[in-house]
Amino acid sequence: MTPSQQRGSFLFLLVMIASLGCSRDKATTASSAGSSVLPSTQSSAAQPANAVQPVGPAMHVDAARTMQYTKEIVAFGPRWDGSKGMDQVRTYLKGKLKADEVEEDSFVADTSVGKIPMRNFIVKFPGAKDGIIVVASHYETNYWLRKTSFVGANDGAATSALLLAIADQLRGKKLEGYSIWLAFLDGEESMTREWNNDDALWGSSHLAKRWQADGTGKKVKAFLLADMIGDADLDIQRDTNSTPWVEDLVLQAATRLGYQSYFFATTGAITGDDHLPFKAVGIPVADIIDIDYGFNDAFHHTIEDTLDKLSTKSLQISGDVILETMRLLNSSQGAAPASTQ
Repeated sequence: MTPSQQRGSFLFLLVMIASLGCSRDKATTASSAGSSVLPSTQSSAAQPANAVQPVGPAMHVDAARTMQYTKEIVAFGPRWDGSKGMDQVRTYLKGKLKADEVEEDSFVADTSVGKIPMRNFIVKFPGAKDGIIVVASHYETNYWLRKTSFVGANDGAATSALLLAIADQLRGKKLEGYSIWLAFLDGEESMTREWNNDDALWGSSHLAKRWQADGTGKKVKAFLLADMIGDADLDIQRDTNSTPWVEDLVLQAATRLGYQSYFFATTGAITGDDHLPFKAVGIPVADIIDIDYGFNDAFHHTIEDTLDKLSTKSLQISGDVILETMRLLNSSQGAAPASTQ
């Protein structure tokens, strides 16, 4: 082999090593979040032959206003249960939703740090069809980070702001499909640093059990959870703990809008989030989540979860896909038989 050939072979080897390193890093990041990298199948599965047709006019969130709402929520500072910031954000939400039908669902959570009053807000927009689509987000920050400046810009504020922006789109309109309920959930975060599902998901567990007992759960066609989807580096993962056909509709909605590249490049099980209590009582669910926040998830549950990590474009994509998914759910073909849920 000539010296020139040797140099070429050496350069080729370096490129291959670097490529393998990048793949390994991505796989490690996905694995740490309960995910694994899958080959892209979006082009072949994007528009199946039996694709659902949407019902009702297309809607789009005002992304700039969504970002403004996010800034206003973050401005209250940390909002762990029992804090001044939490009291302020509850007053703020009620003020933004004063023209709507709002149910306040108050309860006391018996947590590992004591009994804590909590409150869910459910905003109801009636539809023409018999049934309910729920879109939800949690709005509090972590109790165990209460002595820090953690404001949860992406983890709670952005998605709560997104629900407010969706309310703006629904307000004053006659909905052709199912009723839409927006659920602002309290107590999603674990009370201690080590995640414990028995010491977290307080608001969702309370509401899911209540809806199971009073029959509301049987009317819910789907529960869509928005979590951490304001991330400027948007990469929404497919959750194997969600209902497959609802996740399929989310991908179809993203594809219809040309946003499929931001969805489902990775897949895995989300084992601690607010969709799980609703799944447990038989409601079809989809967790719309970007669990990998920052390199190696470096920003998640740290004081680095700040406004500068968010993107108006990501809020536009996330909000529009949720609204389009709602239109697909409104189709008579949008609900699967109970046996497949």
